[in-house]
Amino acid sequence: MSNTYSQVYIHFVFAVKYRKAVILPDWEDELQKYITGIVQNNGHKMLAINNVPDHLHFFAGLNLKQSISQLMQLVKGDSSEFINKKQFTPRKFQWRDGYGAFSNSRSQIPGVVKYILNQKQHHLKKTFREEYLEMLKAYEVDYDEKYIFQDLLDD
Repeated sequence: MSNTYSQVYIHFVFAVKYRKAVILPDWEDELQKYITGIVQNNGHKMLAINNVPDHLHFFAGLNLKQSISQLMQLVKGDSSEFINKKQFTPRKFQWRDGYGAFSNSRSQIPGVVKYILNQKQHHLKKTFREEYLEMLKAYEVDYDEKYIFQDLLDD
């Protein structure tokens, strides 16, 4: 579309099914590169990506030709298939249903990038659940706590 301009930055967060700590340091770089490829091959700009064993964050500048839900379906589906084909985990790998997608302004880019790149240090002091609930509150997202990490009940 000519004469269509945008500046949309989204911080994505999603977790391993049952929040299992299975993303290991010996293959996390391959996973991050693979997801970066998916994002960039779909016309978006990867600004930062990082993970801890039970969840992953990435921050991207979006190309509005693709919806957030379409991008996340590709990222989660294709990366799960990649992990399973490479047999990085002893059992079938799955991401948990859902994800967080939080918008940020251009002036927030350095802070969000730093936050994502410091995930390992951050999670020495805070659980993913604590982090995620804080993000929902900080971004003033309405949520029902009974649905947050509901898949843990299936353990």
